[in-house]
Amino acid sequence: MAGFLAGYSVRFLAQNIKLPASMEALKPVLVLPLLSTLVTGLIMIYVVGGPVSAVMEGLTTFLGNMTSTNAILLGMLLGAMQGFDLGGPVNKAAYTFGVGLLASHSYMPMAAIMAAGMVPALGMGVATWAARAKFNAAEHEAGNASFILGLCFISEGAIPFAARDPMRVIPSTMVGGAIAGGLSMYFGCTLMAPHGGLFVLAIPHAVEHVMQYLLSIALGTIVCGLMYALLKPSVVAQTV
Repeated sequence: MAGFLAGYSVRFLAQNIKLPASMEALKPVLVLPLLSTLVTGLIMIYVVGGPVSAVMEGLTTFLGNMTSTNAILLGMLLGAMQGFDLGGPVNKAAYTFGVGLLASHSYMPMAAIMAAGMVPALGMGVATWAARAKFNAAEHEAGNASFILGLCFISEGAIPFAARDPMRVIPSTMVGGAIAGGLSMYFGCTLMAPHGGLFVLAIPHAVEHVMQYLLSIALGTIVCGLMYALLKPSVVAQTV
């Protein structure tokens, strides 16, 4: 949101601010950055900040109240949030919740969050392999890159697919993420690191119940990938 505000602020200011020819060189390097930053900052603090902060606090309170009632449901919810907007506000709300709990020595939610956060990007790679005929060459390359990013816990690897086909990709990533998160909580997996993907396995005792953790990620990834592979229509033949 801040990015859009900044971009449109610069565009508006550039079109409406007229300077003498002798000062025109200062416009792109001083005037526009200064004024657009000021406008964006004021809007984010005094207009957008309050409602967004209230929503985030309410969501954190809601998630915190669930930890003692139903761990599996909590894991599924956090997992679905990870797969919903792929690095957006909902995804980051779940991640912030997990990181905050690390300070209180509650490590299971973070494990569920990272397991689910790897699923979208991994799943898109699996989908391009499972249904090769439904994807073009560029999508196959994007799928390979997405899989590698998924191993690093970078959900954004799935964004190119979600941007082109959100109505099929997002349900797939949410279902796969929910499965991975729920299974991780069911198995009692814990994670003491806030990031790192599968590479945290190289850190002694960073993950508890490693095999069950890998199984949770694998099952979530397979479901996500196969679900999207089934939902995606065949690629339209293009004339060269």
